Amino acid sequence: MTFFQTENFLLYLPLILWIGGIFYLSSNNGSVSNTSRYLIPVFDLFFPNTDSERLDRYHWYLRKICHFTGYGILGLFAALVFYYSSVPFLAKFWYVFSFATVIIIASADEFKQSFYANRVGSVSDVMLDSGGGLTMILLFWLLTL
Repeated sequence: MTFFQTENFLLYLPLILWIGGIFYLSSNNGSVSNTSRYLIPVFDLFFPNTDSERLDRYHWYLRKICHFTGYGILGLFAALVFYYSSVPFLAKFWYVFSFATVIIIASADEFKQSFYANRVGSVSDVMLDSGGGLTMILLFWLLTL
């Protein structure tokens, strides 16, 4: 019971909200067909003489950058939660729990996507997501030395 009395649950709020955002975007709302409606016209505005195949490639690159960055932010929020935890075991091994959180959420996200007609669950995306989370966890570790 001391966990509930001493833990700062405001630290958990950004992490929980970010996970909610990830799961929202892993539905059909974040599918290629939905995001291309908004992004392809923007790319076309900035690159007016570019063929549609290249614009689609730019869209794909941006989506992968967003995967890496989004899970990097998830890794940071998880690192903050576990690093500042009042539970000694969680605080001592904050990096393990942070990376485990990233892997679990990335895997669950891709698994969830496999149930949508417009989405595809991908092991390569789990690896990309994990790489983004690990990068931010390592940066956080370097800043806390």
